[in-house]
Amino acid sequence: MRLWHKDLIDVLPQKQLVAQWRECCAIISNIENKGTPNHLLVNKILWYNKSHLYAYCCLVCSEMLKRGYNVSEKSVEKIRGYCSTEEQQVSSRIEKDNTLFEAWHDKRYLLQCFYNLQEKFDCGGLTPDEWKLVHDKVCKLLNREDLKL
Repeated sequence: MRLWHKDLIDVLPQKQLVAQWRECCAIISNIENKGTPNHLLVNKILWYNKSHLYAYCCLVCSEMLKRGYNVSEKSVEKIRGYCSTEEQQVSSRIEKDNTLFEAWHDKRYLLQCFYNLQEKFDCGGLTPDEWKLVHDKVCKLLNREDLKL
């Protein structure tokens, strides 16, 4: 389980983006059924108000729809049911203020996700075009011309 850095959602390759949507649904199911996502890489979700996970799920869903991928109404309803109307409104402010997972989705986590995707590229799991999108976005976010790797 992993929640990709929020700033990488728009450049995630199709396989990772679609898997991220499934991951969001699974995390919410685990929280509802067990009270915790119960996974080392995503337990930090519990540090934040529900509105953060809701905002993140909306970000992923929005990118899926933007790319023309199918998103089942059942899964959208599962995400909507996770938060109250008030928490959904808070999620809009989180997105607007760019404070989504503020202490977690920082530069260090961005690099961890970047290196994870680099390893996928190195092993043939990403195409050169997919990798270039990720690489260029991270360089831009870090104000670097190139990450010599």
